[in-house]
Amino acid sequence: MALPLRPPCVLAPLGPALASRTRGAVSQPHGPPGAPSGILLADKPAGITSHDVVARARHALGIRKVGHAGTLDPFATGLLILLVGRATRLQRFFMALAKTYEVTAQLGATSTTGDTEGEIVRTGVLPGDPIAPRLGRIRQRPPAYSAVKVDGERAYARARRGEAVELPEREVEIFGWDQLWREGNRMSLRIACSSGTYIRSLIADLGDAYCLELRRTDIGPFSVEGAWPTQGPAALLDPFSACRLFTPTIEIDDAAAADLAHGRALAAPGDAPLVLLVDRGSGAPRALAERRDGAGGATLRPILGA
Repeated sequence: MALPLRPPCVLAPLGPALASRTRGAVSQPHGPPGAPSGILLADKPAGITSHDVVARARHALGIRKVGHAGTLDPFATGLLILLVGRATRLQRFFMALAKTYEVTAQLGATSTTGDTEGEIVRTGVLPGDPIAPRLGRIRQRPPAYSAVKVDGERAYARARRGEAVELPEREVEIFGWDQLWREGNRMSLRIACSSGTYIRSLIADLGDAYCLELRRTDIGPFSVEGAWPTQGPAALLDPFSACRLFTPTIEIDDAAAADLAHGRALAAPGDAPLVLLVDRGSGAPRALAERRDGAGGATLRPILGA
C-alpha cells in the first residue's frame, strides 16, 4: 500500500501579476557536462548500511553527489530512495513521505536493541491473538540503539558504551496495521506510518517481542518492486516526473517563468511545502518550488529548474 504525502492536484494558474520580489533565482537546468541527476529507487539487502548503498550508487553512476532520504537499519531490507546530483536538493521532501513496512516479530522474548543484533532474553510470555491494531496519532519513544543524536552524538554510540540513554517521546501517526499471519511464537504485520516512526519500538510495545525481519515496501507512491538491487547498472527517475506523483501542480505562463528566472517568486496558494510548476500550454515541467513564509505572505521559491 503506497501512501503519498498528499494527492496530486492542479491549482489555478498564476500569472506574472502575482509575482513578488525575493532573493535568488531559478536553478539552472544543467550541472557539469554528463553529470547524472535524478531519483534512484534501491532495494537494500540485509547486512549492509544505508551508507553502503549510497557508496555502491556512487560507484555505479560515477558521481559523488548521492544521498538518501531515510535510513534503514543494517538488518532491515527494502526500499531506499537515493537522490543524485541536483536532485539532492529535494531530500527533505522525500524524507517526509509516509512509509510502509512488513515486519516479522519474535514473540515471547526481548532484545536490548529491538532486533536480532541485541542481547536476547526468552521469557515465554506471548501477547494476545489477534493483536489489537494501533492506529492514529501516538506518542513513541525512539529506541536507545537509534541514530537520533544526543548532544551531537548518535544515541547508539552512547548505548554501546553502556550509558543509559532515554530519548524524548515524539508524536507519530499509524495509517494502517494488518496482521498477515501468526504461527506459534512468530507473527507478521504490515504497518503504514508517518516518517520518523520506529517499527522496533512498535513491536517492543506489544510486550515481550522484537523484530526478526523488517522490510520497507513503499515510500509514498514509490514501491520496492523493480528497484535497483544495489549491483549492476542503475537507472534514474526524472525528478520532475517523480515529484508529480505526490506534489500539487501549478500552471504558469512565459511571463511568470521569466519573472522566476530574474529572481521573483510566485505568491503561494495552498499550504503544500513543494509544488511542481508546469507550462500552461504544454504541461512540461518548468521547476520545482518550495513554499516560503514571510512577512509579506507565502511565496514559492524555485529550488530545481527543468
